[in-house]
Amino acid sequence: MKKGILLINLGTPNSPSVQDVRHYLDEFLMDERVIDINPILRALLVKCVIVPFRAPASAKLYQQIWNTKTGSPLLHHSKLQQQLLKIALGDDYLVELAMRYQNPSIEMALKKFQDNNINNIKIIPLFPQYASATIGSVYQKVMDVVSGWQTIPQIDFAGSFHDHPLFITALAQNGKKYQPETYDHVLFSFHGLPQRQLKKCDNSGSHCLKKARCCEIFTQKNSMCYSAQSYHTAKLIAAELNIPADKYTVCFQSRLGKTPWIEPYTSDIIGKLAKAGKKHIMVFCPAFVADCLETIHEIGHEYREAFIAGGGEQLQLVESLNSSPLFIELLKEMAV
Repeated sequence: MKKGILLINLGTPNSPSVQDVRHYLDEFLMDERVIDINPILRALLVKCVIVPFRAPASAKLYQQIWNTKTGSPLLHHSKLQQQLLKIALGDDYLVELAMRYQNPSIEMALKKFQDNNINNIKIIPLFPQYASATIGSVYQKVMDVVSGWQTIPQIDFAGSFHDHPLFITALAQNGKKYQPETYDHVLFSFHGLPQRQLKKCDNSGSHCLKKARCCEIFTQKNSMCYSAQSYHTAKLIAAELNIPADKYTVCFQSRLGKTPWIEPYTSDIIGKLAKAGKKHIMVFCPAFVADCLETIHEIGHEYREAFIAGGGEQLQLVESLNSSPLFIELLKEMAV
């Protein structure tokens, strides 16, 4: 009997039009785990402030990275991962792809399993580090969907893989070809989160952000902390590439609003490096397994321009794992 494998990434607009970007942002930002505030305030903020102003600007950015043949980079690379995993697993598995927001939807993917009488399903969120807003949201959505079924199959959820040897080696291999030892500094830039979401994931209430640099040492207490997992990922990649501690920095990008987010901010670090006379920097984005707006445009274009404007000469973006054979091997290991 076949086993079902469902890969789930974050999401992408159906097209780079303002209307489709608006629909995507509305679904994404209305998630109670993404903007975790009072529901009425969230609705007012998203529908009356953020989406009306952000959708036209974001649409222009998507238009810059959209491929006329393959469409959304995130969806394109995710489909390749699905196809390669399907080949690697063989005929005993039905491999589907879904996005947490927009299409292909989680509902549609799970319905395919239901229609094919798949009674054993493995959910693999494509997020290396755990966050309530990503992996937690995926878990909740899947459970919401199947809770309405009369026959609920066995469902297993894969967790974060921030320190998996294949993940670390695959990222290190991507970076090696650029010879990191020849750069002045290396950044490990992760997607940002509001600090309040880190605190909410500290069930003890006695550890998170209670002291400076509490995330930099990975322990049992902070093992489910997004920031701590991010620092741990960076440390392992740096060790794999023999990058000394004083030659790399962990930082966080893509913050939204005025509330405190995880620091330091990537934009600030890039400015400080340029001001300090660093000319050549390399940037890894280990929170993403497929290149997308946040890697291609935010790092590869926006931050590169800022670094050069500040006096730097080269910002080298290390591509995401995309169709890396080692990453497909990791997915296969998680699936079986």
